[in-house]
Amino acid sequence: MKLKKLSIAITVGLLFAAQLMAAQNQSSQTLPPPRAGFNFPQKQTLTYAVDFRVVPSGTATVHLESQGDEERLSATAQTNGAISLIYKIDDHFETSFNRLKGCTDEFDKQTQEGRRQLSSTMKIDYGRMKSIFDEKNMVDGKSKHEEVAITGCVTDLLTGVYYASSQPMEVGKSFVLPLVDAQHVVPVTLKVEAREQIKTPLGIFKTVRVQPTADAGVVKNRGNIWIWYTDDDRHLPVQMRARSFWGTITFRLIGNESK
Repeated sequence: MKLKKLSIAITVGLLFAAQLMAAQNQSSQTLPPPRAGFNFPQKQTLTYAVDFRVVPSGTATVHLESQGDEERLSATAQTNGAISLIYKIDDHFETSFNRLKGCTDEFDKQTQEGRRQLSSTMKIDYGRMKSIFDEKNMVDGKSKHEEVAITGCVTDLLTGVYYASSQPMEVGKSFVLPLVDAQHVVPVTLKVEAREQIKTPLGIFKTVRVQPTADAGVVKNRGNIWIWYTDDDRHLPVQMRARSFWGTITFRLIGNESK
């Protein structure tokens, strides 16, 4: 197993949008608001086991918590066992968005993958219609600053997976989320493909399988990503899978606590 590829895989699996964001054109698409009656979690911690090519490789956690009109998400992606001794991955993510509209306010990321250590912040300034990105390499001290024009309400790499739960999911239909990263805004289409029964360590779930795709970007035609959401009002993501030339990585829900 090439551990550098595993590092890429864990990040891609948790933040499916990270692969979909490298687009060359900006989008006028605006983020659809949550469906009527949908409530984001008050307090919830989700834990996922991460397998790379069927080998247990790490753990990812996502904590969601409401604070007034804001929903805050914090997440970690970490290797474990022998993998950590050889090539340690310890990534931390934080984001916040408006519970009524879905608009991302800020997205922060601390990345430690082997010798690579980065600290970055992306703030969305809706007054100026700009996404402002700042990154510092904690190893060599180099910094990066970029600003990207936006055309309306947008979501970020982490929020996209969980904000999708607020949208109607009817088999055969699609919805679009405009996602922003350091350099681009691109519409990501999420197609609800089929109903499936999924087994995880937490039990058996009736789910809808959703595939996110983008029409532009460097990863076009290079792989596939699927997310399985519970087929109920919660639309809880119980499994995620990314399949590409470097192999398949799967996230399975192993913990769901209200705390």
